[in-house]
Amino acid sequence: MILLFTDFGPAGPYLGQMEAVLRLNAPGVDVIHLVSDAPAPVPAGYLLAALCRQFPEGCVFLCVVDPGVGGDREAFVLEADGRWFVGPDNGLLNAVAAQAGRKRWLRCDWRPASLSNSFHGRDLFAPVAARIAIRDFGWDHQVVAGPDLAAWPADRATIVYFDHYGNALTGLRYRQEFAERVLRVNDRQVPYAEVFCAVEAGTAFWYRNSLELVEVAVNRGRADQALGLAIGDTVQFEP
Repeated sequence: MILLFTDFGPAGPYLGQMEAVLRLNAPGVDVIHLVSDAPAPVPAGYLLAALCRQFPEGCVFLCVVDPGVGGDREAFVLEADGRWFVGPDNGLLNAVAAQAGRKRWLRCDWRPASLSNSFHGRDLFAPVAARIAIRDFGWDHQVVAGPDLAAWPADRATIVYFDHYGNALTGLRYRQEFAERVLRVNDRQVPYAEVFCAVEAGTAFWYRNSLELVEVAVNRGRADQALGLAIGDTVQFEP
C-alpha cells in the first residue's frame, strides 16, 4: 500500500499526476490519498507520525510537503519500524524518526532522465516510492546518518493541524498523566472532556482523539475561530 501525504489540496492536477506515476510503476499496489492539506513541514511531520501508527509494516508513505523544491535539500528515504517514508530532507520526516524504535536513513542519489525543477513529487519521489512498494531497491542510494535529531522533540506542544471542522490537533501524544488536567491555549483554560456531547454547545474542551493525540475542540463550533488559533500556537497543561 502507498499512502499519499501532501499539501497539494484535493483539487487540481498534482495528486492525479503522482497517482498515475505510482500506478504505472507499481501496478496492482493500492494507492490511498491519506492527507492532501498538510501544513508546513515541521508541524506536518507530527501529524504524519501519528497517522502512520495506524498502518502495518511494509506500507510506503509518499510525503511531499516541499516548499524548498528545486533547492539544495536532499531526497531521503526513511525506514522506521518497518514502514517506509519517501520525501524531502526539510524536517518533514524527523518526527517519525524521533518516535521510531528502529530507523534507517537512505539518501536517494537516483535521478530520472527528466526532472522538473518544481515537481519532484511526480518525477523523483513517486517513482522511488513505487519501487519500494514492489521491493525494488535497484535505484542509486546510500545509507546515511540522517539529520541530527538531538534537539528534535518526540512530542510537540503546539497546534499542528486543523481538520475540516476546525478542531485543533496538537503534536502531543496522550499520556495518562494528562488525564483531567486543564490545558492552556492562547491564555484560555480549556478543560478535559471525554467526548463532544459531554459539554454544552459552544463550550471549548480538549480530549484524547482517535490518533491518541491531544486535540482541542468546541462542541457544535469551530475551535480555530472560537479560540483564535493558528498552526504553531503553543499549548501547555496546568500543573
